Amino acid sequence: MTATPEATPDPSPEATPQPGQQTFVAAMQVSQEWLAAWEAGELSEEVLADRVAALVSTLDGARGFFVVALTGEAPLLDRLPEALLLALRRSGPLVVDLTARNLAMSTAMALHHSRSGDGEQQAASLRVQGRCRELLRQLEPSAVKSRLEPLLAAALAGEEATSEDTSEAAVASDRAFLRRWGYDAEQRGAIAAAIEAVAEA
Repeated sequence: MTATPEATPDPSPEATPQPGQQTFVAAMQVSQEWLAAWEAGELSEEVLADRVAALVSTLDGARGFFVVALTGEAPLLDRLPEALLLALRRSGPLVVDLTARNLAMSTAMALHHSRSGDGEQQAASLRVQGRCRELLRQLEPSAVKSRLEPLLAAALAGEEATSEDTSEAAVASDRAFLRRWGYDAEQRGAIAAAIEAVAEA
C-alpha cells in the first residue's frame, strides 16, 4: 500500500504540452527544475511565485507541483517565501483542497509504514504531513476551515455530530475519498487528529 500525494501519473502525457495545458508529469518535471534553480539562487522568489501561480491554476499543474514540493528534498515549503505564500493564497480552493487531501493521505501512510516497521518511509510521510499542516495554517483561514470541516466529519464517520455549517454532500464526497484509499478506523482517527492539529498553533 503506497501512495504519493494525490499523484497518479497520466499514462499517456502529451509529448509537448502547450502553455497552460501542462500535464501532471510535465508539471512535476518543471517544478523540479524550478526548485533546483531556486535552491541554487538562480531563480528569485518573485519569479518562482509567478511561475508556480500559473502552474497551480490547473489541477494537473497543482498536483505536479505539490508532489515535488511536498515529497522532495527542497526546503521550499519548510521556509515558504512570502511571495509564494501570497500566490498560493490567491490560488483559491484548489490549493486548499489538494493540501487537505495530502494531509490526510500522508497521515494515513505514516501509520501504515509504522505498522510495517518501515521507519524511513514513515519519516518521509510525517515530513509531508508536517508540510501540509504548516501550509494549511498559512492559507486563507475561512477557505481552510470550510475544507477541513467536512474532511474531519468524514474521518470521524459519525462519532461526532456534523456541524450545521458542514455540507452533507461535502462530507459524503470525503467519505468516498477515504473509502477509495481503504483507510481503516485507526487511520481515520489519525487523520482526524491531524486535522484538529492544524488549528493548534
